[in-house]
Amino acid sequence: MNKNEKFVITINREIGSGGHTVGAKLAAKLGVPYYDKVVIKGLMEKYKLSAEEIESMKGRKQDWWSEFKRVVGIGAGLTNSVIDEPDLFYVGDMFRTEKEMLKGIAESESCVVAGRSGFFVFQDHPNHLSVFITAPLEQRIQRLVDKQGLSAEEAAKTVEKIDKARENYVQKFTGTTRYDTRNYDLVINMKGKTEDEIADLILQYIG
Repeated sequence: MNKNEKFVITINREIGSGGHTVGAKLAAKLGVPYYDKVVIKGLMEKYKLSAEEIESMKGRKQDWWSEFKRVVGIGAGLTNSVIDEPDLFYVGDMFRTEKEMLKGIAESESCVVAGRSGFFVFQDHPNHLSVFITAPLEQRIQRLVDKQGLSAEEAAKTVEKIDKARENYVQKFTGTTRYDTRNYDLVINMKGKTEDEIADLILQYIG
C-alpha cells in the first residue's frame, strides 16, 4: 500500500480484541477519516440512501462523497465505541447499498474502515491494506468486563454471540469466512500489546 496515494485500510477484528480502537488510532495517526458500522448505517437510514441512489450520485458528481459530507455537515473522525453487533437479518439490499457507499467513499478520499466485510468490499481496490486483529479469548472477555461493565459470564456470552453473528454475516454475503487468513495482508495478535503499539506496527508495515 502506498500512503502517498489515495488508499483504504480495512480493519476486521474480533469483538473485545481492541481492533476498533486500533483502527481509530491508526486513522488519527494518518490524518484520515475513520468509518464504522454506526456511521455508515446511520447515514443510510437518515438519508434513505439506496444502492441506485448512490450510483446515481457518483455518476453526477465525481467527488460526490466530499460534496455529500459538505451538505450534511459530516466531519472527519466520526466513530462510535459501542459494541458493533451485526444485524442477524441484514437484508441483501442494505448490504449492496453499504458496499456502494464504502466504494464511493474510497474513490473520494483515503480512509480507514472498521468491519463491514471490508476485506471483501475492497478486494480489487488498487491501494488497499487489509488487516485482521485477534486476541486470546480471556483477554477479549476481560476487555468487555472492563469497558462495558459486564460480568465475566455476560462478557463470555456476548463474545460467543457476536463471533457467531459476524461469521454468519460474512459467510452469507461474501461466500468466505473471516477467519481465512488469505483474506488479509496482516493478521495481528493483540496479546501483550497496546492499541497504540499495534497502530504503530501497522504504520511501520506501510512504511
